[in-house]
Amino acid sequence: MKVVSGKFRGLNLKAVPTNNTRPTSAKVKEAVFSMLSPYMVDGIALDLFAGTGSLGIEAVSRGYQQAYLVDKAYKAINTIKENVEKTREEDSFVVIKSSATEALKKFQDEKVKFDLVFLDPPYRMKITEQIISDMVDNDLLNDGAVIVDETDYDIDLELEQIELIKEKRYKDTKVAMYRFGG
Repeated sequence: MKVVSGKFRGLNLKAVPTNNTRPTSAKVKEAVFSMLSPYMVDGIALDLFAGTGSLGIEAVSRGYQQAYLVDKAYKAINTIKENVEKTREEDSFVVIKSSATEALKKFQDEKVKFDLVFLDPPYRMKITEQIISDMVDNDLLNDGAVIVDETDYDIDLELEQIELIKEKRYKDTKVAMYRFGG
């Protein structure tokens, strides 16, 4: 697993030593960032189910100021910390061991807002719609924020401020990109 582009291009990233984490494939990651390219800014990114931290590290590599990398598993957090250390820019990352719900409450309390959000929860959870709704309701998204959702199922968001921009399928993975309109 490598960083595809930007200042960390070619950096080898460690995988989480467990079968419980499903890393985003190189093909899907490259496709995601290709889809994102017209919407890239230099803001704050969030990888809410970070696993290896690969998506957040890629975002910083491509110009985002900072990435929050959240996971609740100890092995994932240790892997994320090792991968962040490899960048030699640890100050560009905030690593948090927490459930998604607890992290969102923390961000609300600290008034942290995001410009780019990666959601890649375990497929069996089917919680994407609730997470996006909570982020909107708790004012965690800057106007124009982009949300990238990787799932294995179709969701129909019924949130007035969220617009579907693009959607693609890669075998059993669906990537949907949404934009928050404030």
